Amino acid sequence: MPLLSVKNLSVSFDTSTGPFKAVAGIDYAVDAGEVLAIVGESGSGKSVGMLAVMGLLPKTATVTADEIRFDGRDLKGMSDKERRQIIGRDIAMIFQEPNASLNPCFTVGYQIEELLKKHLKLGRRERREKAVELFKDVGIPDPAERLSSYPHQMSGGQCQRVMIAMAIACNPKLLIADEPTTALDVTIQKQILDLLMKLQADHRMGLIMITHDMGVVAETADRVVVQYKGRKMEESDVLTLFTRAQSPYTRALLSALPENATGNRLPTVSELMSADGAGASA
Repeated sequence: MPLLSVKNLSVSFDTSTGPFKAVAGIDYAVDAGEVLAIVGESGSGKSVGMLAVMGLLPKTATVTADEIRFDGRDLKGMSDKERRQIIGRDIAMIFQEPNASLNPCFTVGYQIEELLKKHLKLGRRERREKAVELFKDVGIPDPAERLSSYPHQMSGGQCQRVMIAMAIACNPKLLIADEPTTALDVTIQKQILDLLMKLQADHRMGLIMITHDMGVVAETADRVVVQYKGRKMEESDVLTLFTRAQSPYTRALLSALPENATGNRLPTVSELMSADGAGASA
């Protein structure tokens, strides 16, 4: 049985011009210890689908699914209170913008200790010791001193490490990383990816990596789901995807990589799909 199983997930939003379907009948599954990459352009519904699974979308969103099961439990049929006992403890998410996710009014130590207080019921001294241990695990220098820092006093890479520390604080069974290296320089990107893969292996977590970066996919994933305009275009193991992609959209994504460029200007994905005979509506 998969750790997470999602079948026929759809998400739509009401707009001034009528309903907008951000996700249209997507299926996901990820096992314990497996890395699943969900890849596609911005706006393809990658993050929205995961937020729907976690129950974090606003009430204005309409979410339907035949099945959303985690660790044998029916998330779809749970009350908000029951779901809150799982989210943040058994399922954790690293959000795309750490500076937007961390509260600027509180120290990073306070924020991680509040998480430990809620989910693990630890006392004050135990929470501090655990926070220092977590900061050390994710490579934050001078961890005890850093607990008293505010987010604006830390670099982007350090804030991302804080978010990772918070995400793994309760030893989750499933970790969702939403574009975890966005806006970081190349050296820090490599450090963050290496850290995530080490933590995933050490704790044997299921890991869902949401990204538009095919290099990240090649480096981290066991299996890949390719999305376009809210629909699943293709799913395969990572080697098959890079050597024998079936979907015209996937082939277009791969052809748009800089190393595959044949001229001075990179073609757009839509241009490549049109050349493949698939059209932009594939």
